[in-house]
Amino acid sequence: MSRIGKKPVAIPAGVEASLEGNIVTVKKGNKSTQVDTKGFVEVEIKDNQIIVSPLGQTRENRAFWGTFRALIANAIEGLEKGFKKSLEINGVGYRAAVKGNTLELLLGFSHPINFAIPEDITITVEKNIINIEGTSKQLVGQVAADIRGYRPPEPYKGKGVKYVDEHIIRKAGKTAKK
Repeated sequence: MSRIGKKPVAIPAGVEASLEGNIVTVKKGNKSTQVDTKGFVEVEIKDNQIIVSPLGQTRENRAFWGTFRALIANAIEGLEKGFKKSLEINGVGYRAAVKGNTLELLLGFSHPINFAIPEDITITVEKNIINIEGTSKQLVGQVAADIRGYRPPEPYKGKGVKYVDEHIIRKAGKTAKK
C-alpha cells in the first residue's frame, strides 16, 4: 500500500478542481493546471477532497498511485502558494540581469549567455541572487537546474552558480614542496 497515495488531497477555499476523463484540472482565478493520470489510477472528488486509488492491483498501477497523488497535490500547492528556488552566483565579474524576456548571464565566458525565460516562470535578480518563481514545481526546478548547469560550482574556490542552500565541499589546492 502506498502511504502517500492513501492520503486524500484537501482542496483549499478559492481553488476549484474538476475531473474530465483521466485529466484532473485545478483552477484558481485565471490560472489553471492539468494533471493527466493516463488511466493508471482512479480519481474521485468529494467533500472538498481528491481521493486517488489504484485502478488494479498490478505492480505498475500501485507504483503510479503515490506519484499521481503527489502530482495533484503539487498542482494545488503551486496555485495556492507557488514554488521558489534561489541561485547564488559566486565569482569575480560574474553577473546576471533580466532584460525583457531573457536572463543575461555573464559567467566568465567570452560571450554572455542569454537564457529565454519560460512563460509561467518569473525570474528576479538581486545583487548575486537569482530568484525563480512559478506554479509548476517541475518547471521551477528544471529552470534552476538549467541555469546552474551553465557554470556549476567548482570545488577549489567555489566559483560558479549554486543553490542558496547548497554546501560546496572544498578541496585543498596544491601545496608548495619544502
